[in-house]
Amino acid sequence: MSVIDFILRFFSFFSWQIILQPLFKMIRRLFSTLIADYPPAGEFLASTPPNSGSQSSKGGTGDGGGGSLKASFRSSHLESLNWLHSVSPCFPVSGDCIDVICDPSSFYNTLLEKCSKAQHRIMLASLYLGIGNLETRLVDAISENMKRNLQLKVDVLLDFTRGTRGERNSQTTLMPLLQQSDNFQLSLYHTPVLRGLTKRLAPPRWNELLGIQHIKLYLVDDTVIISGANLSNDYFTNRQDRYVMIEDQRLANFYAEFLHKVQEFSLKVNRAGEANLHENWNMLPYKSAQIDFATEARDRIRNYFQGVMERQRKEFEEDKESDTWIFPLIEMGQLGIHHDSLVTKSLLSGCLTESKLNLATGYFNLTETYMDTLTNECRAECSILMAHPNANGFLGAKGPAGGIPAAYSLIAKKFYEKLKQSNQHHRVSLLEYERNGWTYHAKGLWYYLPGSSQPNLTLVGSSNFGERSVNRDLEAQIALVTTNGSLQRKLQAEYENILQHSSTAEAQLDAREVPRWVRAVVGLFRNFF
Repeated sequence: MSVIDFILRFFSFFSWQIILQPLFKMIRRLFSTLIADYPPAGEFLASTPPNSGSQSSKGGTGDGGGGSLKASFRSSHLESLNWLHSVSPCFPVSGDCIDVICDPSSFYNTLLEKCSKAQHRIMLASLYLGIGNLETRLVDAISENMKRNLQLKVDVLLDFTRGTRGERNSQTTLMPLLQQSDNFQLSLYHTPVLRGLTKRLAPPRWNELLGIQHIKLYLVDDTVIISGANLSNDYFTNRQDRYVMIEDQRLANFYAEFLHKVQEFSLKVNRAGEANLHENWNMLPYKSAQIDFATEARDRIRNYFQGVMERQRKEFEEDKESDTWIFPLIEMGQLGIHHDSLVTKSLLSGCLTESKLNLATGYFNLTETYMDTLTNECRAECSILMAHPNANGFLGAKGPAGGIPAAYSLIAKKFYEKLKQSNQHHRVSLLEYERNGWTYHAKGLWYYLPGSSQPNLTLVGSSNFGERSVNRDLEAQIALVTTNGSLQRKLQAEYENILQHSSTAEAQLDAREVPRWVRAVVGLFRNFF
């Protein structure tokens, strides 16, 4: 029996009884060692982010994929952000082609309308698709469009474990489309970590702990919606998230090809409902050597990004009109790809004196690196917005999952204590979102350069800035830099819309009771939620 199987059975038999802390630490160490059989990260691209706190106008420490990269924004006000050109492809766009959607129902209606009228492609990447009426209506709209337009191609990428959970699930909901047309493809990403006895014995939900497809990208023709929202009823009605819609053919083509690359090492579902290898891939994620699978997947993604980076550098150099710049960021820790996390850390550590940073996460479980950086290196005035336990999607969940909201509160409380010990609590404030009948899932950041009253940069996408986002799941977000006044106002309004349902958290965290069993196990399982 493997260590993973032992742990799962141990906690099943003893119903999560309190165990001595030293034993927890030992099990955690063994657990982490066992599942870490993936390639070393190395450098995802030929350049790496600048050293912490670097304010160099050149930015970066390498050549960005060949030759000396000295790209810089035209505005001197953005000089401290020039290093972004060395770590990601840059897509110059007009800010007038970007819209910020502020509520779930508008997100759903926009997606429904776009999918109903799509001309040549629809690509949906999410953790899962729900099985309710709104989800069925979306599937029906795609089906009707495919009947009218025989040239329309539709690709859906979901997580294998989440997408096949239960008798009625994402896959069964989408099977009619698969049987309707050869122009529909359903791909299910299966983490290479879930294998052997663990795959056979780990029950649903538990098997999702080891790693999932968490990217949320919705692409229709030349429109890209990047979000943290899944395709299910709550995210269409009363679960607050973020949604940025960009109309740009080059960016849409980039993400279409990127998703095709991920589909290659995902499982492809056939008309009989069987999940098989993609025609351009020859390794089953749960049978082939884990390191071989991860290395090949990483190399394909990296080679693609490097090629795009070289091409987009030329586009940027020739562009003289754009006022907004999109930098795609990804994270695939189990495949040895650490990209988004390095850029995020550099953003945090490089914040200028007298700048302002608003950070949001649906689940307060920041990595130790992020917490250390915010405490010791970041020079901005910071606010961190998170879910109040009443707005946490795990509130009232059965079994151990019901303790997750309390675990997040405990982690936030310890972080605030760390801020006080470092005498940084005057610079960093904590806020909690609470709205009657709503849950909270928004994540990202809004960065204001010195003297700016509106955001100059935002991060938006699927990452929660936690241990899972960095080490277990597939993630995607963008760094959006803009001087477009209208877009800056939209981003500010987006933040204020969320903030209106928020209140300071420090006193509440001090007074909030955390069950003893949660205190006992949070250190062991922090990397898994």
